[in-house]
Amino acid sequence: MKLPSSFRPLAAAVALGFSAATSSGAPQAPPDSPEVKQARLAWFKDAKYGLFIHWGLYAIPAGDWKGKRVPGIGEWIMNRAKIPVGEYEQLAKQWNPVKFDADGWVQLAKDAGMKYIVITSKHHDGFALYDSKVSTWDVVDATPFKRDILKELAAACQKQGMPLGFYYSQAQDWHEPGGAGNDWDFGPDLGPDGKERKPYDKYLREKAEPQVRELLTGYGPVALIWFDTPRMMTPERSQRFTDLVRSLQPKTLIDGRLGAAGDYVSTGDNVIPGQVQTEYWEVPATLNHTWGYRKDDHDWKSPGDVTFKLIDSVSKGGNYLLNVGPMADGVIPQPSQDNLRTVGRWLKLNGEAVYGAGPTPWGDELGEPTSRGAKDLRGSPLVLPHNEWRVTTRPGKLYFTFFQEPRVPFPLPPMKNAVKRAYRLADSQPIEVKVENGQPQLVIPRPIHDPTATVVVVEIEGDRVER
Repeated sequence: MKLPSSFRPLAAAVALGFSAATSSGAPQAPPDSPEVKQARLAWFKDAKYGLFIHWGLYAIPAGDWKGKRVPGIGEWIMNRAKIPVGEYEQLAKQWNPVKFDADGWVQLAKDAGMKYIVITSKHHDGFALYDSKVSTWDVVDATPFKRDILKELAAACQKQGMPLGFYYSQAQDWHEPGGAGNDWDFGPDLGPDGKERKPYDKYLREKAEPQVRELLTGYGPVALIWFDTPRMMTPERSQRFTDLVRSLQPKTLIDGRLGAAGDYVSTGDNVIPGQVQTEYWEVPATLNHTWGYRKDDHDWKSPGDVTFKLIDSVSKGGNYLLNVGPMADGVIPQPSQDNLRTVGRWLKLNGEAVYGAGPTPWGDELGEPTSRGAKDLRGSPLVLPHNEWRVTTRPGKLYFTFFQEPRVPFPLPPMKNAVKRAYRLADSQPIEVKVENGQPQLVIPRPIHDPTATVVVVEIEGDRVER
């Protein structure tokens, strides 16, 4: 199938495989110059929607330890239950996910309409899902499974044209005496005087940095490295990782949690900004309340909720990275699969409003801060969102996505541009545009075409909205 022209930059990025090779001849711009950074980001800005995968030994206890429920997100059970390293290591002997199917995982992402995958190569428990040569605390050396999960997933992604990135916990490593975070086995990271009390640089130089090198040299083109929780990551330490990535795979993106500015901003977990942002951003989000699998968390986001959050993110100039937590046997929970595929079917009809689309040219429709200066549960200024509709853009086109049915003609927001025509994106049916007192209005038939989200395309004179 021939891709529409608006989708071709993403397809080209996949075809190029994020190769680290650069053309010879002309001098190359510095790796962090604005033009090089924007070139790195081009495929990412088109992609908009990615699959996050949190998978590791924590899927075995799945929220329980020694018969007791441990509150909190599943992948933090070692920390929350203060499990000694020696006890936690016993989980590796049980790791045998015989139902793991790399091709099936990639197909799920494609069915869901997702354009890239990020998987935990090593989370805070220090356990690597690949065959590391600098540590035996990995899936090949420490488990009966003895298969390199990342190798299989990388091959499946390359075969199906899916960009693959790796989450890597650079700072926290609860398995290592020099890693941050484990205060129950190795004592606090910092003393009362604020000075470091662990051989942190030894850990970084002997494990973290060599493992990032392994990821960037043994698994083909790497779309991005997703660092996390930058405890004690000084500018000098962060720069060592940045230099490592830039020297080995210059096209690989660095997220916003290394400890220094990356290629884009990572928001807080499940935190979608209230307004359009000046820097490009990505929100990591969960389908329920956990990242790693918990057997007691069945509170799944509905397909409608996922669709809204995806469009909301794109309308504010960002990406939506949505997580699944596979079970210990390698199966992604069926409710996750069902909900993602439902959204994917909607995207097959309406993806033009998402992939490669720009943010709203207005913003009043997004919401407003409370007049009393109230704060939310995170302590941030409380914003009262308006969730009836969102708008995304392409040159000469506005995509109005309605999440509620307009009961009266919908007045278009103020703009000087003339309206050429309007139609539904899903089936190309014309939508009447009438002008009342000089203001164009959409007359949208009732009942609304798709109660989950109906997209109306408004074509205008000119490439962009003139206010």
